[in-house]
Amino acid sequence: MGFLDKFSGPLLSVLRIVSALLFIAHGTTKLFGFPPTEMFAVAPEPMTLMWVGGILETFGGALLLVGLFTRPVAFVLSGMMAVAYWMFHAPASTYPVQNGGDAAILYCFVFLYIAAAGGGPWSLDAMLFRKKA
Repeated sequence: MGFLDKFSGPLLSVLRIVSALLFIAHGTTKLFGFPPTEMFAVAPEPMTLMWVGGILETFGGALLLVGLFTRPVAFVLSGMMAVAYWMFHAPASTYPVQNGGDAAILYCFVFLYIAAAGGGPWSLDAMLFRKKA
C-alpha cells in the first residue's frame, strides 16, 4: 500500500475533469469558433464528420465533466479518438509526433481508462448511483 493510494479516487476525478475541460474546448472551437483557431475559422457543415466530432466533443465532454453516464460516454469518446487518429492523423505519417496525433492517442487511452475505472468519487454517477450499504 503506497502513500498515494488514498488519493487514487480523487485523482481519477481530477483526471476526468481536466480531460473533459480540454476536450470541450476542441468541440467548441469546431462548433462555435471559440476559442478561435486558424484550423476551424469556419464551422463545419452540419452532419459532416467534423460536425459530429464537435457535437461529441462538446456534449460528451460536458457529460464527462460532471461525471454523468461516465463509463458509456468515455467508451464512445475513446472509440471516436481511435477513429480520428486512424482517419486523420495516421495517413500523414507513421509517427504521432509528426502527424499531430499524439493528443488523439492520449485522449483515446485516458477515456478508455475512465470507461473501465468510472468517474471517481467526485462525479454525479457516484452521487446518484451510490449503492446502499
